[in-house]
Amino acid sequence: MSAPKPAASRQAPRGGQGNSGAARRFLEWGLAWPALAGLLALGAAAGSRFDPAWLDWQPGLALREPWRWWSAAFVHWSDAHLVMNLVGAALVALLGWRGGLGPRAAAAWALAWPLTQLGLLAQPGLRHYGGLSGVLHAGVAIAACVLLRSGEQRGVLIGRLLGVGLLLKIALEQPWGPPTRVVVGWDFALAPAAHASGVLAGVLAWWIVCRRQPHLPMSA
Repeated sequence: MSAPKPAASRQAPRGGQGNSGAARRFLEWGLAWPALAGLLALGAAAGSRFDPAWLDWQPGLALREPWRWWSAAFVHWSDAHLVMNLVGAALVALLGWRGGLGPRAAAAWALAWPLTQLGLLAQPGLRHYGGLSGVLHAGVAIAACVLLRSGEQRGVLIGRLLGVGLLLKIALEQPWGPPTRVVVGWDFALAPAAHASGVLAGVLAWWIVCRRQPHLPMSA
């Protein structure tokens, strides 16, 4: 008759299963998207403690200092700029959670993060850029694409509204014009190219990561 296994040996598989189950629940509950939004918000809040010259997007340093492809999203030029984007991050997190966006959509958003800065190379007059808004526009574009393919009437309607809203916003901001635009009442300049680049990056990232994903229902 074989001897019983040590207690530690019997408990190890359960611990592994527990960790695996927690990770599975994290993904099934749609927490990957709001977690990424939270990471972006925390990075933006922490970025205010650093010299923007170390982190902001500068096309001449894009290859020599590649961290700027990510860190530019953490740079904000004023408290108002930061607060606006933190509110935006919360809204995009809620959109993704209520829309039932899963881990693939979150992976697409993560991919769109650096791609948003890549698109800024098309606007050579923009020598410095910082802000989360471009990446947030990418997130909204991904949400629109996912919802348009959800196969659920409410989801498709919301996806269409988001898509039309993004296109209208980009057209009104005229990213083909000057690199920055002054908005009355704001203490920072708007960079329309960042928003347009974010939308394009989001659609491209969705096409790469999510186009073959099964249709998902919206959250109740």
